[in-house]
Amino acid sequence: MKRASEPKLEVLSPAGSRDSLEAAVRAGADAVYLGGQAFGARAKAKNFSPDELAAAVEYCHVRGVRVHVTVNTLLKENELPEALAFVKALCALPVDAVLVQDMGLFSLLRERAPELPIHASTQMSLHTPAGAALLRELGAVRVVLAREMSLGEIKAVSQRTPVELEAFVHGALCMSVSGQCYLSALLGGRSGNRGQCAQPCRLAFAAREGTGHDLSLKDLTFISHIDSLVRAGVQSVKIEGRMKRPEYVAAATAACRLAAGGEPVPPWLSQSLEAAFSRSGFTDGYLTGKRGRRMFGTRRKEDVAAATEKVYARLRGLYRGERQGISVRLKAGIRGKDVCLAVQDEEGRLAQTRQAAGESFLTKERCLQQLKKTGGTPFFPASVSLPEEGLPLALPALNAMRREALEKLAALRSSREPIPFRDIPLPAPVSQDKRGGPLPARAFFQRTGQLCPQARACREIVLPVETDLPVLRRLREEGWPPIFLEIPRAVFGWEEELRALLRDRLAAGFEDFVCGNLGALALCRELGARAHGSFSLNIANSAALGAFAALGLQSAELSFELSAKEASLAAKGALPTGFMVYGRQALMLTRNCPLANSPKGCLRCRTLGFLTDRMGVKFPVQCRMYGRGGVEMLNSVPLWLGDLQEELAWADFGALRFTVENAGQCGEVLERFFAGNGLSQGITRGLFRRGVE
Repeated sequence: MKRASEPKLEVLSPAGSRDSLEAAVRAGADAVYLGGQAFGARAKAKNFSPDELAAAVEYCHVRGVRVHVTVNTLLKENELPEALAFVKALCALPVDAVLVQDMGLFSLLRERAPELPIHASTQMSLHTPAGAALLRELGAVRVVLAREMSLGEIKAVSQRTPVELEAFVHGALCMSVSGQCYLSALLGGRSGNRGQCAQPCRLAFAAREGTGHDLSLKDLTFISHIDSLVRAGVQSVKIEGRMKRPEYVAAATAACRLAAGGEPVPPWLSQSLEAAFSRSGFTDGYLTGKRGRRMFGTRRKEDVAAATEKVYARLRGLYRGERQGISVRLKAGIRGKDVCLAVQDEEGRLAQTRQAAGESFLTKERCLQQLKKTGGTPFFPASVSLPEEGLPLALPALNAMRREALEKLAALRSSREPIPFRDIPLPAPVSQDKRGGPLPARAFFQRTGQLCPQARACREIVLPVETDLPVLRRLREEGWPPIFLEIPRAVFGWEEELRALLRDRLAAGFEDFVCGNLGALALCRELGARAHGSFSLNIANSAALGAFAALGLQSAELSFELSAKEASLAAKGALPTGFMVYGRQALMLTRNCPLANSPKGCLRCRTLGFLTDRMGVKFPVQCRMYGRGGVEMLNSVPLWLGDLQEELAWADFGALRFTVENAGQCGEVLERFFAGNGLSQGITRGLFRRGVE
């Protein structure tokens, strides 16, 4: 059981529609998260129009439920004004918090609405103590942690920074770390970073000796161990499911409400929740650290068949009536020739009504009986105070007074002061001088064996930060171009070791590091290193570029989800800006390796692995530091923009990423890049021409 001294754990439920909203609130949610008709990471949910949003906020606030609104997609340059106008309208309601992914929007909101609570979305890929601490420093009041973290890793974040922590407790698991999946964007032009994910990962992608669906994980459930999340420092447990039915939302919410209160979840509710939606059952592999094959699962026929109308009918009983969760005190008395009734909630809001005394008289017992009839409202009478002689009223008049007083109290509860929002114009576009001369090359190599003579013509070369220090010193002595060191995008549980690694490299004179996540950037700031941004920081607009410049980035690579025109608009002079021009683009960053979905589990691969789709196309899978640095699924063919350099006149450098290539192949690609020629092998133009939805 929870001790009285412990703060109340927030149960946070999804609301993809009005029906789901009511199901969540009536089943016991402390807060709900929902989206408007744009800028939310679940664009295919029903979501809420402006009028529906206002009604939803009023409905929730009357019932003491907080409303968090998702504004957690990446924003293109021309979307910034509309996104700001949307948040301004949310401040007027006002909502209780907004969830944000885009660093540009985050920085603009801190300036325009400093009193607005901002939650750092799980789309920010936050999974380290330093990353969470950085977001708190920037003004986030809450961090929504990556789903892939273990309890120990969550606790380490909690101990490092006092920022509120929100963690998922139930619902679907993506194979990729949120914010680091580009599979739907590159294969179908529908970006998960913009709420348009088509879920191609649930289709057949087969690893050797796998099940054939080796990118599909079971759904998470950790409801029965909520107390473990509390001990790890979590203040809010989040249920995934804005695309799910109200019955599912009610079942998950009710189960969490019971568990959060230290009460057992009845077997029928657990069974009904699994029947409502699951994929081959559930998993808790990330939180417990027990990853591997048993985490994988698909939506089977028997899973679908379990969701019967009988199950749904029973679950609808969880939210059929109003939840009476607001404690009130009622006091009635006689003042002059009037009968007065006052109703007060626990926060001190007071509603009053009065009625002329009548000729008939109600006893104290009958008045008490009638005033306690608050059914059908969100209020329950904690106490009722009455004169000993009763009240001089007819029964209908007393009932009318009770209804009027409760309606007035509801109106008071729904009325909040708007959050101040300053209308500050966006900066005017910066005129850009087109770059003169050829596009400088920043070449990324995964191993020193890929280095080729042509790489000496690059402006800088990038090697993994874990490259042996003696090897790095030798390359520097041999006169190679300036060496940047790339920090892994995944640093689950080994931040202290990485900090020591960075210190060693800095002491040896290697001062430039490429950062693909906010945690890496935070470490560079802490240690005084020069940081450069990678594509996975998801910089999609000039405001984001400016925000990262303020954080100390020396240069930045824009998101490869941008089209040519969109990228040119985003690159407005705040930083030297680049764009990926060659390489097999990362489709996913995973913690649970898809190649481990085999009877033997993780094989600690020494050679490149592959996933094969239903068309027989092979996608390379590469592991960094035996999985400690993450596992990447790469595109089947490389991006090539080397012959389109005229369209990259705004760029300060081109990023070439060598992954599966040998030294000879790297040399050929670099030669063609420097000459501005095409490639003879199969290539893709990625999203450079078409962009994403």
